[in-house]
Amino acid sequence: MIKEVERNLSQETKKSSILKFFICSALGIFVFFVPVTINGTSSIMLDHVVTLIQTTIPFIAKLAIMAVIIAGGVYPFVKGTWKRSTTELLFTISKVLGVIIGILLFFNIGPAWLLNEHTGQYVFNYLVIPVGITVPVGGALLALLVGYGLLEFVGVYAQKVMYPIWRTPGRSAVNALASFVASFAVGLLITNKEYKEGKFSKKQAVIIATGFSTVTVAFMIVIAKTLKLMDVWNLYFFVTLFVTAAVTAITVRIWPIKQISEEYYDEPFEEEDISYLRGKEKFRYAWRKAMEVVETSPSILRNIWINFKDSIVMTMSILPSILSIGLICLLLSEYTPIFDYFAYIFYPFTWALRIPDSFLAAKGLAIGITEMFLPSLIVIKAATATKFIIAVVSVSTIIFFSASVPSMLSTDIPLKVRDLIVIWFERTILSLLIVTPIAYLIF
Repeated sequence: MIKEVERNLSQETKKSSILKFFICSALGIFVFFVPVTINGTSSIMLDHVVTLIQTTIPFIAKLAIMAVIIAGGVYPFVKGTWKRSTTELLFTISKVLGVIIGILLFFNIGPAWLLNEHTGQYVFNYLVIPVGITVPVGGALLALLVGYGLLEFVGVYAQKVMYPIWRTPGRSAVNALASFVASFAVGLLITNKEYKEGKFSKKQAVIIATGFSTVTVAFMIVIAKTLKLMDVWNLYFFVTLFVTAAVTAITVRIWPIKQISEEYYDEPFEEEDISYLRGKEKFRYAWRKAMEVVETSPSILRNIWINFKDSIVMTMSILPSILSIGLICLLLSEYTPIFDYFAYIFYPFTWALRIPDSFLAAKGLAIGITEMFLPSLIVIKAATATKFIIAVVSVSTIIFFSASVPSMLSTDIPLKVRDLIVIWFERTILSLLIVTPIAYLIF
């Protein structure tokens, strides 16, 4: 097999492919993981770029985001997705509502409860705008990290552990990494395609969709910035990665995922066995797989542009929903006791774990199913350990109704809303139990 892969690579392009692999991967790692101090602020380069845009052209950025929100409200009608199902219709309504709310907030028109700096203006200025800038910029630059063989190289080494730990085939290693690093939308598209091609069973597709397809690094940066955790960004990222993976390893072994059928959508695909590869042979195979990707990848600028366009479409899909669902939930949290009641479901856990501001943490956990950013807004004034715990849990739970749920339900993967709610609850409790001791060791 190695010789066959080698034959697919031309000697003429080998040097340029090697340069692309190292340069793009190094730049990607630098942009997303290396802290840099600029004007006295230490953060990763992506965060500095987003801050620069927000501070130098605030009105243009706000205007562009408003245009994206309006486009997001119109998009379901252009594509006809609004009539696919009742769920799609409900989420289309939420997007249209998001457009209306956005216009009112942009022009500062409406009642006091909407324009309040703790409700509407807060959601727009501290949630929608950062997300609206970070996701397209981060998505474009992710082309460097995921588009030139790095994930494929790492994926070969990850294949050996995939089935024993997560009950998914070796080929899902790259899929899982791409879902976590790139975006849940991209991850779900890949998973759905592979499921329909018979490369994953029903159960395996559900495991990947609900266990790895979490929000992108760009989203995590918004959370870290909101909770002032950027000074421990790398720690936050890798702890979240570990907790997400650990929780998924547990949920695949319990109901409801355990009971899902192992049937295939189509004829099962026979996966290539590379378990016999060792040492240099395995390295050469991983290297060649990476080079294959580099060989078939578009130019760097074109790849960045393609990723930017995809990120804009993704931003269009989520911003109106974030604005409407986020605002409604924030209003309910601000003016009604409904989430206080739901908080009592989680309060015994936060109290028993002796989490600082335990009831506030419980409230943040309860609101997490609606929108993954809202828990951060709930605990913004809590102790640092609490903020860290909620920041990790809000990502590792994966399932939230403003974006990931409609994305999952729009695929061919056999998922039910009831099961998604149960899985969300399981992941919330398990994430809390795993991350809390880690947070105590850090803070």
